[in-house]
Amino acid sequence: MFFDTHAHYDAEEFREDLDELLSSMPGGGVCGIVVPGCDLVSSRKAVELAEKYPFIWAAVGVHPEQAWALSDGEMDELRAMLQHPRVVAVGEVGLDHYWQENPAPEIQAQCLEQMFTLAEETGKPVIFHERSACADSMAAVRRHPKVRGVFHCFGGSVETAKELVELGWYISFTGVLTFKNARKAPEVAAFVPADRIMIETDAPYMAPVPYRGKRNSSLCLPQIAEALAKARGITAGEAAELTKQNALTFFGLKKE
Repeated sequence: MFFDTHAHYDAEEFREDLDELLSSMPGGGVCGIVVPGCDLVSSRKAVELAEKYPFIWAAVGVHPEQAWALSDGEMDELRAMLQHPRVVAVGEVGLDHYWQENPAPEIQAQCLEQMFTLAEETGKPVIFHERSACADSMAAVRRHPKVRGVFHCFGGSVETAKELVELGWYISFTGVLTFKNARKAPEVAAFVPADRIMIETDAPYMAPVPYRGKRNSSLCLPQIAEALAKARGITAGEAAELTKQNALTFFGLKKE
């Protein structure tokens, strides 16, 4: 069985067949999915999905591409959602300096501090997005030693992964592991300790080979598990079980 630690089923790409697709997950070997929010609207949708499907859990937060200085009322709404029994993390949050049209770095940083505050208050782990902002992201993580989390869709170096692990964080990999031009990801996947590694689809994005360029879904987790297994010298079944158990531990869910 597979656990998808990050999939955006609130996305427009799933509008036409969402119920049919999600209903097929248990039969496709998917035992768990975490749907992260990227703003207040998508966070509410994530909670709705988690209430409807017993194998879905939600995370709530503000993505750096949607970052703004949250009002007290908006913080209170997120704080309230984090008390919901189906909400297991603060996310998707972080820093993204790749796109010029993104909010200014200082606005992203302010929003991230608010998200870390929620994590500290609630004890929930953080789902962290980092792109072209590694130094600033690591500085933020160091400033909050009580916060634990996962760097999702990890694209950094072994050195960065090593520091994150030492700080108590997890590393998660997407279909990038299957790409022919992926160099760093397999190297990091081989390095990360067995109890700190997870897999995800980031659906509908980042589809693995042989589905690259198509809509991704949690049903593509086997290809990611196979690539992880190859990098670590284990079987695909072992990779699936390892990452499932790590996900259950990370999100504080009952072990099977």
